[in-house]
Amino acid sequence: MNNNKASVGYKKYLRDIKIEKVKIFFIQILLLVFLMAIWEILANRGVISTFLFSKPSEIYDLFMRYMGNGELLIHVKTSVYETVWGLFIGTGLGILIAIMLWWSPKLSKVLDPFLVVLNALPKTALAPIIIVWVGANMKGIVVTAVTISIVVTILSAYNYFINVDEEKVKMLKSFGATKIQILNKLILPANIGNLINITKINIGLSWVGVIVGEFLVSRNGIGYLIVYGSQVFKLDIVMMGVFVLAVCAWVMYEAVNLVEKLYNSRR
Repeated sequence: MNNNKASVGYKKYLRDIKIEKVKIFFIQILLLVFLMAIWEILANRGVISTFLFSKPSEIYDLFMRYMGNGELLIHVKTSVYETVWGLFIGTGLGILIAIMLWWSPKLSKVLDPFLVVLNALPKTALAPIIIVWVGANMKGIVVTAVTISIVVTILSAYNYFINVDEEKVKMLKSFGATKIQILNKLILPANIGNLINITKINIGLSWVGVIVGEFLVSRNGIGYLIVYGSQVFKLDIVMMGVFVLAVCAWVMYEAVNLVEKLYNSRR
């Protein structure tokens, strides 16, 4: 009887959590609609300048026109392709280097000051130099995205690796486990959730690198669309580019969230 009551109570608890999530989602949608409505009303009444701020109805009309002629899809595909490559290379290479630092404490001590300095450098300011070195093409844009995310990945992943419970590491060593076994059986499995969180952070960083690169050299992409709109003083193009960028980043973030949920459910 007590078990049945506990089961019913737990089901009610899970149902309440789902209901709360739905409520929050609807509140977010209503807040977005409210902000768009206020923006439209203020623009129509001349409180804010449509030349400087545009307005949602004009942005929507422009969006439909760009979608109709297929131009927007070309820009989106270009930016997403560059961002995915930047995310994949920056995260993967960063984790690999973090593993090397964990493997060799001497190497981590040698590279520590260099990583700190690299992390402090304004990578976006170095984008023109990177593009000159690598090339004024898609490769240069991807490398810019990688340079922005890789140092953060190295430092974060390395800190996660060295902060795994030392007692567990000692226990595995007492059973004769090799370093590769400790890495595969303890360090990496214990940090899957942390590595997924690093990937989420790197989505935003990769987008920053791609947009900055497209500002400088691209003839396609969301960044090019934004800088073109600002150059010809068409703020509706700029705002449309910003909204499309936000949606693309959100979709990528939700995709990683889905992977995280699948991983947690299998655990």
